[in-house]
Amino acid sequence: MQAGVELAERDIFDEPLSTEEIGGLAAGQSISTLFSWKSLSFRRLGLAREDLTDRDMLHLMFSEPRLIRRPLIRVGDELIVGFDEERLHKALRPEK
Repeated sequence: MQAGVELAERDIFDEPLSTEEIGGLAAGQSISTLFSWKSLSFRRLGLAREDLTDRDMLHLMFSEPRLIRRPLIRVGDELIVGFDEERLHKALRPEK
């Protein structure tokens, strides 16, 4: 714990997320927000973004964790996908 913040870290390559966990992270937003569209792993697949269903993306992220956009940071009920310093700062130090 540092500055009143408790951190729980998980290496998704050593401890992969299940399809249920990935789906749960996306709850309330499109599964595509968790998908790493710019990753080399996605480009190597040669797939067209518009051809992928939510189910396709879910199974691709499960089978290849590099397709999950990182970092995934949960602060309370808020999930921050990708590095967004401003959102992270606001989530850790909400206005009173």
